[in-house]
Amino acid sequence: MKTKLLTAALGLAVAGLAASHASAATLDDVKARGTLRCGVNTGLPGFASQNDAGQWQGLDIDYCKAVAAAVFGDVTKVQYVPLSAVQRFPALQNNEIDLLARNTTWTMNRDTALGLDFVGINYYDGQGFMVKKELNINSALQLSGATVCVQSGTTTELNLADYFAANNMQFNPVVIEAQNDVNGAYDSGRCDVLTTDQSGLYASRLELAKPDDNIVLPEIISKEPLGPAVRGGDSQWFDVVKWTHFALLNAEELGITQANVEEMKNSPNPEIKRMLGVGSTFGADAGLPNDWVVAIVKGVGNYGEVFERNIGASTPLGIARGQNALWTKGGLQYAPPIR
Repeated sequence: MKTKLLTAALGLAVAGLAASHASAATLDDVKARGTLRCGVNTGLPGFASQNDAGQWQGLDIDYCKAVAAAVFGDVTKVQYVPLSAVQRFPALQNNEIDLLARNTTWTMNRDTALGLDFVGINYYDGQGFMVKKELNINSALQLSGATVCVQSGTTTELNLADYFAANNMQFNPVVIEAQNDVNGAYDSGRCDVLTTDQSGLYASRLELAKPDDNIVLPEIISKEPLGPAVRGGDSQWFDVVKWTHFALLNAEELGITQANVEEMKNSPNPEIKRMLGVGSTFGADAGLPNDWVVAIVKGVGNYGEVFERNIGASTPLGIARGQNALWTKGGLQYAPPIR
């Protein structure tokens, strides 16, 4: 009996040591490597794409930069790893990347069976459909019998089947792995309909030969809460990325911007001072410098600035804040306080 108890105690001790090591592994590895490996889309305007100079830009790219700023105080310390929808989860599970910021929908299966931890929702979206204007279709309920281009390995593929079945309609799927190839198939006339997240439809339309000849239908057929994800079982790294997201939201709510972040350190508001590391140790508690929020906002701005710069009303995508406005302005974006 004593031997069994000793063996059990040793087993628990070893498990505890392993768990302790795992909880800090990613942050330690990122610091030791000197760069953050961030999995991103292979090319989705507004979210992750390369400009003519080969520089990555987009809302998800700014999230990668924000995490690098929190850890290193330097937004340039990121290695971008372009991944298809099929490649993205194995890359994270196999430790080929530290963070997945790739317009990915948070679902139960991905949270449980795939062992991912989603840190929050950086874009509330929903699946829609795009068709040629010449078809004179104004509703998705008119699409029975249509040929539909869809990306494989996505919730989009599953939602498509559910929607047509629920409405007793038939469709012919054209399933392709790379989104650029999906867009090309639609543009060439291989299919009648293109389906993906509505934000993705507006982005894809920009890349078509004649964007104005295409229309996005009004129906939204699913909930697509998009957000960054990390490997499960690493609580410290989960906290770092999660609170980077919350810092972006809280900064916007408190009026802290890329232009005024330094002067806001002198604010009489104790909440702002705490957040910016004045007399507080919240950064150190997470394994980060105490001015981690200052570095984030100086690097990319607050959430509103990130949104407007990449996909907002003044960009080619022209997306209104809508559900992605702060909760104080009728939207869904809400962050716990830093205190």
